Amino acid sequence: MNEQDKFARFGRVNRRTLMLGATAGLAVAALPKQLFAQSAPALVTSIRSLSNPYHAVWKMGAEAFAKSAGLEHVTLVSEGNSEKGIADIKAMLAKTGGNMVLNSDPNDTPDARPIVEACAKAGATVVTQWNKPADLHPKDFTPNYVSHIEFDGIASGKQIAEILFNAIGGSGGIVALGGMISTTAAIERKKGLDEALAANPNIKLLDFQVANWKSTEAFDLTSNLLTRFGDDIKGIWAANDDMGVGALEALRAEDLAGKVPIVGVDGIKSAVDAVRKGEFACTVTSDPFWQGGMGLAIGYNAHVKKFDPAKEPPEHREFYGKALLISKDNVEEYYKTNVEAQPTLDWNDLWGRVTGAIRT
Repeated sequence: MNEQDKFARFGRVNRRTLMLGATAGLAVAALPKQLFAQSAPALVTSIRSLSNPYHAVWKMGAEAFAKSAGLEHVTLVSEGNSEKGIADIKAMLAKTGGNMVLNSDPNDTPDARPIVEACAKAGATVVTQWNKPADLHPKDFTPNYVSHIEFDGIASGKQIAEILFNAIGGSGGIVALGGMISTTAAIERKKGLDEALAANPNIKLLDFQVANWKSTEAFDLTSNLLTRFGDDIKGIWAANDDMGVGALEALRAEDLAGKVPIVGVDGIKSAVDAVRKGEFACTVTSDPFWQGGMGLAIGYNAHVKKFDPAKEPPEHREFYGKALLISKDNVEEYYKTNVEAQPTLDWNDLWGRVTGAIRT
């Protein structure tokens, strides 16, 4: 198995590969202008961090599409710094003269506006995912702002909560770990949890803590929560898998792994492994491999005039993508087709996973 294959396996990223990817994101200014042919656009991915297994798989999807299209690809990483994320994108716009397709997961919701405005001014094409202000719409920046993609966080947050409640027998105390409070996904998933709690009065939320999507913060918070609440904690709800994995490590330290079920979102390999072992009750995946590749594919097809964004229906401009629940019922099949093997996608099927227009 070569290094690229290993990297594709949902988070199994060795240090050498990770550092190479991170360096590519940090070295925009050093890229020679002649790297980008005048006739072909550069493909650019902007994500938070390659240390997050979810975004590591996102990068692999982006590289798979770029390879299929025979185009250059650059990954930019903000490392959670909004100013850096926006500055790196502007540097790439200058480097490419605007002949560029950007697939961006903005670090924070307000970041989307300056990113989109910069791309429109430079004549570049942009697709955003997850985070944008409610009053920012692709139709207002046609043709440069092609699409915005989200996954229904309220539905996911509620679904995993209900599975957690069932896993603990329908009653008892739980603790919850939230993502960055200013991001759309974190806000929506928390709303989903709240809806599930309102419908299940025998479940008590002992505490809700923000772990900022990070396993390290989740480990520390969960350790403290275990000290505070002890055996009263019957289950753990996590707004993403990386935090769930941090919580799992805290449970392992107390010999509670598999005894206190965890639920999360993202479908990273460590979470899928935990579902197989009975340590996670479930996870939900938005398929970051698809997000990384298809976000670029949609932008690229618009950039080269294969379709006109202005003529597309609303559900192609701002839409929810299809999410998949991974539980004990389907985890083995999912493992075979998405973890042991790199997914095979039809990059021409631009709208195949659209489930509907985003609610406004």
